[in-house]
Amino acid sequence: MKLSKMALMAAICGASGLCFGDGNLGLGTAAAQNPLLVHPASSEFLQPVNLEADSIGSGLSLVNYCDCGEPECGCESMVPACDCDGGCDGGCGAGYGFGDSGCDDECGGGLMSCGSIGQCDLGDPFQLLGGCCDYQAGGWVQMGYHNKNTILFNSRKHEYNLHQAWIYAEKAIDTSDGFDLGGRIDYVYGIDAQDTQAFGIANGHWDNQWDHGAYGHALPQLYGEAGYGDFSIKFGHFYTLIGYEVVTAPDNFFYSHAYTMYNSEPFTHSGAIATYAMTDDISLFGGYVLGWDSGFEDNGDAFLGGGSVQLTDDINVTSTVVGGRFADNFGGDERGIMSSTVANIQLTEDLSYIFQADILDSEDHNGATVRETYGINQYLIKQVSDCLGFGARFEWWNVNADSVGLYGDNATAGANLPGDFDIYALTLGMNVKPHANLMFRPEIRWDWAQGSEANYAAADFQVLEDGAERQTTFGIDTIILF
Repeated sequence: MKLSKMALMAAICGASGLCFGDGNLGLGTAAAQNPLLVHPASSEFLQPVNLEADSIGSGLSLVNYCDCGEPECGCESMVPACDCDGGCDGGCGAGYGFGDSGCDDECGGGLMSCGSIGQCDLGDPFQLLGGCCDYQAGGWVQMGYHNKNTILFNSRKHEYNLHQAWIYAEKAIDTSDGFDLGGRIDYVYGIDAQDTQAFGIANGHWDNQWDHGAYGHALPQLYGEAGYGDFSIKFGHFYTLIGYEVVTAPDNFFYSHAYTMYNSEPFTHSGAIATYAMTDDISLFGGYVLGWDSGFEDNGDAFLGGGSVQLTDDINVTSTVVGGRFADNFGGDERGIMSSTVANIQLTEDLSYIFQADILDSEDHNGATVRETYGINQYLIKQVSDCLGFGARFEWWNVNADSVGLYGDNATAGANLPGDFDIYALTLGMNVKPHANLMFRPEIRWDWAQGSEANYAAADFQVLEDGAERQTTFGIDTIILF
């Protein structure tokens, strides 16, 4: 039965070209092209490790009613490591990795026996809305539990929270043949939504009033995109290019987030960003945005830009800066500069090291410090197989004692402040993926802060639960993709 099915698929493909060959069943086009250099939320650069992009639908050609002009017929295996010669000789069998593969000694006869690294059968990915050519639509549901609170996303302990019920639609641009138009819209409901709304202005504009108790709704992205050749421009409301971690749950290794990402980086912008692929290894981007975390209303005037360089086959460095007037979310203008540099080093085939350094320095219109923070994050991620990964994250985050935006009004009192505030966090976690549409992310996290509970209370500042100096937190979430 399998042989006849593959023969039928090959015949249909050969006659009409009605096949998808890229294996990208739900992620953005950029993620399918190079998961090591993609910022998943913005279809730009940065995200070095992406289980979904590495595993969903890889090597599997599907019959579809959309002819993209790129037929890929034959006996491709469900496991990429088994796809040896790629030819349709008699030894390929059904093309799904069962029986004698007929390739060479590198591949065995079953789904679990291919490659030097342990492989696994993720099964056929299911996508509720599907895609056609450059058009994609899909989403996910993320639910999680944690036993301690932090000043980050995970702030409702001892509850099984719906973090993100997410849906998106996207038309990715393809400028290989010249000019093209595209765009994307994202909608999210859950306890994470209020952290990704346009909260930069406290006047309820855009989606900032779409609250439902502890839950909320948000439209974090609504943008159009146009491109020609090596040049493209994005215009509208979109996720920031700053930093390594992102809001979209499937595109982070860990369930919890870094202090730097939550407190020292913007989430969204509105404006226009141009990208120029100078060479195959160098890309530059830059443009104008209406401050930080704003909808389509003036919340500032800032430049957002930077560049990404592929130094070697195994090393990529991306540096991004935003400078100008950021926001009025502290009762007055906040202006300054924030920069983030992310280096991704592929140590071995299955081991990645990521280094991130962030600097934020901002003042109000009177010259008083609003936020002055420094952060260094380090990640070590071991990808055992498409089904299993291990990771470690170590963070140092520093806050200057005069930072009114973080310490509150008592920051100017001086005598009772804990001085420059330092917090350290170590997180150990796993990604367990029994199916292409299902992932679990258990983790254990240790946070420790410098200072005393009395000093933090005097400064109107609480980092850990109940003003503690040390905290151990266990958390786990489930992500269902569709």
